[in-house]
Amino acid sequence: MVIDNERPVLANSAWTATSNSHPDTPPLGEDLQSDVTIVGGGFTGLSTAIHLAEKGVSVTVLEAEYPGWGASGRNGGQVIPGLKEDPDTIEEMFGPEMGGRMVRLSGAAPDLVFGLIDKYRIDCGAVREGWIQSAHNSEAIRTCQVRAKQWQRRGAEIEPLNKQQVDELLGSEVYHGGLIDRRGGGVHPLNYSLGLARAALAQGAPIFGESPVTSIERQQEGFLVRTPRGSVRSGKVVLATNAYTPELTGRLRRSVVPACSVQVATAPLSENVRRSILPYGQVASDTRKLLVYYRLDGDGRFLIGGRGAYGDGGIEAQMARLRARACQMYPQLGEPEWEHQWGGFVAMTKDHFPHLHEIEPGLIAGLGFNGRGVAMATAMGRVLADKASGTADKDLDFPVTPVRTIPFYFLRKPAVSALAAWYALVDRV
Repeated sequence: MVIDNERPVLANSAWTATSNSHPDTPPLGEDLQSDVTIVGGGFTGLSTAIHLAEKGVSVTVLEAEYPGWGASGRNGGQVIPGLKEDPDTIEEMFGPEMGGRMVRLSGAAPDLVFGLIDKYRIDCGAVREGWIQSAHNSEAIRTCQVRAKQWQRRGAEIEPLNKQQVDELLGSEVYHGGLIDRRGGGVHPLNYSLGLARAALAQGAPIFGESPVTSIERQQEGFLVRTPRGSVRSGKVVLATNAYTPELTGRLRRSVVPACSVQVATAPLSENVRRSILPYGQVASDTRKLLVYYRLDGDGRFLIGGRGAYGDGGIEAQMARLRARACQMYPQLGEPEWEHQWGGFVAMTKDHFPHLHEIEPGLIAGLGFNGRGVAMATAMGRVLADKASGTADKDLDFPVTPVRTIPFYFLRKPAVSALAAWYALVDRV
């Protein structure tokens, strides 16, 4: 079982092969009306739908494929607290009030994820034993120490790790230290997406799959959103399409760079090998510029992911490098059977922060999670629901900013490739 309507090189996903049944999300075939139309059925859109429906706001979700088809159903399933920048930096950049809200929102984002899983009884193999950030050199050790201290001052259950501790937790001896953040954990991301979809449907928010949006027209009473076989009239529209933002959004699409991320997975490991790799159930990623992220799934497969490429040949080469990296990190793997390889696109922003926009009155967007979408996209959904239901900008937990397009966007592919080559050199040095 592979991802439908995807390039073969990106389609053989372990998550798709082990997914639960999909809820019924037929194509839109009529003209409807609701308070809010949500474009996109991933973490962001589904979280927005749930939180709006819980407020009594009528919602319609339009998805081009099926819930979780994009990055939401393909990522590493790591529920990571926080943003790319550390708390002190965020508060310096955005001020103590808004910066503090951003820190609290992102730090508590895993609570929201696991809270939704509990509330709606989502079957997604959720494990909350923490996230390990493994340090690849002495400078990265100092970075982890500073990060841990900043979060500790804010009451987070996080601590730095020395070489001996990280070796024990990882079951690997290639790193030099790191940190463990016990707020984090792991999920089966596609099953989490499908569970959110079921929760939205149960709250009365219809979801229409195979319903790509062909136009969004401003009208006197709001917006008319058209699909090939139907339309929705609504007072407000939320764009929750992230790296898969369509051409019709114009400037919004050019405000993020879709970057390919790929993963490979072994067949389920033998019990003795499985017990020697991340034996306490954490998920992990390292501190390199071109980081790798790795974990075991619920069936004992070892999964490792990292940057991809744009062409099929480059993607295959990166997948081969990941397989080699896995065996270098974990010699006990021997020569494993590699059962799956897949990938998709994440939305990267120039400033490394997610973005919340009101493109015009009533047309709202949240995107750009920079590889931390399980927790932050879920949290952004709650913020978008607050915004769409009338909360003033000054009272939101994330700043509303203008859409800023990336200069020379047409050069994004060679630029990303050049930056990756530079990061690879920095990592080696």
